[in-house]
Amino acid sequence: MADSKLIASRFRSRSEHTLDPKGRLNVPSRFRETLKHYGSGILMIAPYGNHLRAWPASEWQIVEDKLLTEGRTDPALAQVRRYVVSAITECSLDKQGRLLIPLALRTEVGIDKEVVLNGGLEWIEIWDKEIWLAEYVNIRENFAQLNDSMAKLGIL
Repeated sequence: MADSKLIASRFRSRSEHTLDPKGRLNVPSRFRETLKHYGSGILMIAPYGNHLRAWPASEWQIVEDKLLTEGRTDPALAQVRRYVVSAITECSLDKQGRLLIPLALRTEVGIDKEVVLNGGLEWIEIWDKEIWLAEYVNIRENFAQLNDSMAKLGIL
């Protein structure tokens, strides 16, 4: 049987939201509940290709530790460090459960007003809705290949 604490500490599902004029995002209650399991309302947000990724601070610490140890020998990871780490921004939920996404981050990945949040188990993805829809179509069109990768892991 799965550990209920482990289950509650993962970000799952997808939802659509509208940023307010100040760039604040109402974080769904299920994600706020998950954040409680990490012991902090702090999210570390960075551009990640064509979307933003938001890690709980403790999960981000794990990423940094791996980059400092295992990532030192891979030149490609040096570029990832330069891109992601240089832009990482610490953001906190306000009392209403909103997250202010800095303008620089929104601009970096083309987020305007309509966004999609995707649970990524250890992180949350924040997408501009139109960019997400194009990505979603691409994923669906290539799902057979993805299915093969999952089968290799013994998932399907």
